[in-house]
Amino acid sequence: MKGALRFLSVPGKKIQTHGTRIVMGLCVVMLFVLHGAHVITLPLVNGLEGDLYDARLRASMPNTVNPQVVIIDIDEKSLKQEGRWPWSRARLADLVNRLFDRYQVAALGMDVVYAESESQTSLKQFERLTRQGDVQGKEAQALLNRIKPLLDGDRRFAQSMKGRKVVLGYYFKSEENTEAESLSGKLPQTACDLAQVTAQGMQLQHESGYGANLPVLQEAAAGGGHFIPNVDKDGIIRSVPLVVEYQGKCYAALSLALLQQVLDVPQVMAAHDADAWSRQVLKVGEIGIPVMRDGSAWIPYRGFQGSFTYVSATDVLTGKADPRLLEGTVALLGTTAAGLLDYRATPVSSSYAGVEVHANLVAGMLDGTIRKSPTVIHGMESWMLLVLGIVFAILLGRASPLQVVWMSALLAALVFVGNFMLWLGADVVIPLASSLMMILMLFVLNMSYGFLTEERTKRLYKDRFGQYVSPEVIEEMIANPQALESMEGTSRNMTVLFSDIRNFTTISEGLEPKQLMRMMNEYLTPMTRLIIDKSKYQGTIDKYIGDAIMAFWGAPLPDEEHARHAVLAALDMQALAHELTVKFRDEGWPEIRIGVGLNSGMMAVGNMGSSFRRAYTVLGDAVNLAARLEGLTKEYGVGILVSESTREAVPDVAFRELDRVRVKGKDVAVAIFEPMGRSEEVSGEQLQRIELTHLMLAHYRAQEWDAAEAMLDQLTADDAVLVKLYRGRISELRSHPPGPDWDGVTAFKTK
Repeated sequence: MKGALRFLSVPGKKIQTHGTRIVMGLCVVMLFVLHGAHVITLPLVNGLEGDLYDARLRASMPNTVNPQVVIIDIDEKSLKQEGRWPWSRARLADLVNRLFDRYQVAALGMDVVYAESESQTSLKQFERLTRQGDVQGKEAQALLNRIKPLLDGDRRFAQSMKGRKVVLGYYFKSEENTEAESLSGKLPQTACDLAQVTAQGMQLQHESGYGANLPVLQEAAAGGGHFIPNVDKDGIIRSVPLVVEYQGKCYAALSLALLQQVLDVPQVMAAHDADAWSRQVLKVGEIGIPVMRDGSAWIPYRGFQGSFTYVSATDVLTGKADPRLLEGTVALLGTTAAGLLDYRATPVSSSYAGVEVHANLVAGMLDGTIRKSPTVIHGMESWMLLVLGIVFAILLGRASPLQVVWMSALLAALVFVGNFMLWLGADVVIPLASSLMMILMLFVLNMSYGFLTEERTKRLYKDRFGQYVSPEVIEEMIANPQALESMEGTSRNMTVLFSDIRNFTTISEGLEPKQLMRMMNEYLTPMTRLIIDKSKYQGTIDKYIGDAIMAFWGAPLPDEEHARHAVLAALDMQALAHELTVKFRDEGWPEIRIGVGLNSGMMAVGNMGSSFRRAYTVLGDAVNLAARLEGLTKEYGVGILVSESTREAVPDVAFRELDRVRVKGKDVAVAIFEPMGRSEEVSGEQLQRIELTHLMLAHYRAQEWDAAEAMLDQLTADDAVLVKLYRGRISELRSHPPGPDWDGVTAFKTK
């Protein structure tokens, strides 16, 4: 487009495109750099980032079953066999006993909160009877003491957990002003030293309230962990805060608390990993878990729901479960029963069992498959966007539309492939959406700007050339601006054409002005259409001079066959003139005959004129000669005359030489020719006329007057003017012999 704009520039005012595109591109880059530095937020980018994260996760999931973690499922089958939820604490105690005694699980995590005491109706009735005296004596009291533990479900449940690696679940609340009403139950022991964690540069999420288990249950359990995930703005769960801060203390997630029990590690430590990709880690014994600055970890989803072994809770209670599935595993008690509503939206499914989220985290910690998110990622992202954006904005700002397309596609592919390679090879999560969106925005900006510029350029082209060339040529000029020459003027080898209506003065005097205007429109329109037809001749209309047409070939677009196109156009113009004569006769208008002069040679072409009016035109001696040749067509009684330079450039057209002339204003004589038609289409009669004319000229130039006249006698009535012209010359030369040095050239003193 640069070439096109330069082509259409006007003196004193140059249209600038590159600088504007580059500046606009840099503004887009800075917008994304500020987003990467968290100075501003671009919601669309954040939304796309989540979608791209999900796509990469789904594309790289192993989709295999992990045998280390088993889910004890409170499913529809269990509810049908054991009754509706919640079950009695006694039944839950039986479940815990079965899991550890019969099935030998390594640890048990419960994705359930037991915040309220179980209703103990039987025990309360027995105590009332004792107080009322219905049952008396030491025997009654002793019986009460023996029965009470059996009837107290909470104590029985607590007793089943003592000395076993059982981790209870609870939840935190982050809403403001909820702390007082949310305080219920007992929190477990802290998971880490908040001061130590903070000293390592981590800034944990702050919670303001909680809902936990009964003190009797939490004190009996080995530990506790919260099961609150990070829910992104699109409602998807992609990460979980492994440690959070509440009232100056540090508490662990259910999955992390389970890992502590499995590894017998009472305290979690924060550390800087030697691996540059995961500087923030939580150390549980020898295991380092990569986390983000706020203590959150990416959930390493293994696949769709069912990536872990599910064992129905009722099968455990009845002893029907396969011991080989449970022995030595980390068990998680949760539910997939539809009525219990423990389903979450995740990257792998919009309805995913919440307990399996914890299972994925536990398995990921044990396998070391949790992905890393470098703490310096925001700085890295900003610098990457800045460097990449500046270079790309400058490159696109100077590129053509096609280059913009392939450069944008190539860079986007490189960024995506590089990011995905780090995802697969180094388990690193690096933002992708900001880079791709920046590339897309730069692409859209440059293409939109190019489109608007192209539309403006089209208007400029149409304004400048709409009356000179065909719409197809204008489209080609727009598509290939590099093929254009500057309008400021250049010298090129071209062909110019002049045509004129014979006896136009007489015609115009015999018609009313309105009729004359209508006739001229009916004449000039088809003639112009013929000349500028891109499929045939690709000519350019220079101007109309009354009834005359001036056209040229070879500009604004180069044309290697400019002479041939011009000659063939002239032949078709003569045929069209005959067709128009028939039409005009029906309108009551006089018939028309036209003369056409053509010449090829070097001429100046460009935007010429004054500060008041300018026109795209051609100038030079070659142009003047064409105008003289058009005038000579009347002298020789032919429709078309071309110069020797034009004739030599068109070998596939049959010509006959008519004379050698020296026109007014030129000292050098030129041969003039009449094109008879395409060589393969010329008739035998025309070939005979060509041969007779050439023989006549040979005798004429040899001053063999009788022989020349003999050739003239054989020419047809179509050459009456030519025959009369040469008979007159021969008669004059007989009377006044030219002498032995005569060159046979005819000099014309008038235009």
